[in-house]
Amino acid sequence: MQRTLSGFTLLEVLIALLIFSLGLIGLAGLMVLSVQTNQGAYLRTQATFLAESMADRMRANVLGIWATNYNGTYTGAGGTASACLSGAPCSVAAVAARDTQIWRNQLNQFLPNPTAAIACVPGAGTPPALSIRPTYTGQCTISITWSESAIQRNGTAQPVTLTWVFQP
Repeated sequence: MQRTLSGFTLLEVLIALLIFSLGLIGLAGLMVLSVQTNQGAYLRTQATFLAESMADRMRANVLGIWATNYNGTYTGAGGTASACLSGAPCSVAAVAARDTQIWRNQLNQFLPNPTAAIACVPGAGTPPALSIRPTYTGQCTISITWSESAIQRNGTAQPVTLTWVFQP
């Protein structure tokens, strides 16, 4: 009587396990890259929202732009936002100072190692007298820079910059 052997040998099982393991390692690498890319996209989205927020604040205080109250470089936390006295209207400079304090705090809350700069260049003409909604004829540039660990060279995080040019 002769017996026939059927089934896998140990060598075939080990080779199949090796191929399966290499596939899982490749899949894990793709997952890591996906998480890094998603984090980078999240930070860019936050920077866009922050720039848009500051642009809206500036549009609401156009006289503050004419007075160059928003121009400057912003790093570090801004501290507690000052409030105007109740019942008394805020000055243009006080509104701008409050806006920049709140914005600086938001930058530090939502972005790693942020620095920002605002530069408004007035267009032709002179600043208007106090009115309900004066127009600003110049252009403003908001630049926000932060460190993004998803883009690394030599083990160090590279800075990423978002620049937004707009007319309030």
